[in-house]
Amino acid sequence: MDETTLPLTELLATDLDDGFTELVRTQAGTVRSVLLRLSGSARDADDLGQETFLRAYSALRDYPPERRGQLQPRAWLLAIAANVWRNHVRTLSRRPGVADGIEVTAIELPDGSPGPEQLALDGARRARLVAALSGLPDHHRLPVVLRHIGELSYQEVAGILDCPVGTVKAQVSRGLAALRAEPGLAADRATYRAAGAKTAAAKTAHEAARTERKEATG
Repeated sequence: MDETTLPLTELLATDLDDGFTELVRTQAGTVRSVLLRLSGSARDADDLGQETFLRAYSALRDYPPERRGQLQPRAWLLAIAANVWRNHVRTLSRRPGVADGIEVTAIELPDGSPGPEQLALDGARRARLVAALSGLPDHHRLPVVLRHIGELSYQEVAGILDCPVGTVKAQVSRGLAALRAEPGLAADRATYRAAGAKTAAAKTAHEAARTERKEATG
């Protein structure tokens, strides 16, 4: 939006239809990414995303302008998306299979090791990562995805899950630990670190040679 455009929450408060259009434009990608990682299915993510925004619009119509103006749009939408996904899971006799073509990105491992997005260098690694994420128990997968895909704070995730912040931190930590411990991903990280070390050494040698040339010609 340019400088003359109202902030999203103010637009929602003053013009619901225009505000909702902007809400979809700015938040649809995040909502779909979260639902994609939760469901493991691109088709389900699309369907659940549509339901999320239908529920959001229905709720917004019932909110007074003051409440619409005080929303935290991303956290509010992801709370709806999480509930939609949980309702979807409850209706299934078994967890849906992982769909082809899922993009797994933006989960940073807090110990400084390369994140899963850095490990997804080829189809085999990508498949291992998708399987590992989809294999997490729901009570670990949901907070991990909300925190690292939805980019919510621990406090916002705790509000969505209706539990203490400390519980969320523990769930996220255990979920990431499970990803790190997955044998295929551990092997990929070792390969990545070795490649990174070679790249860093080569860069250092190049910089040193460049410095020597500058000093020689200076």
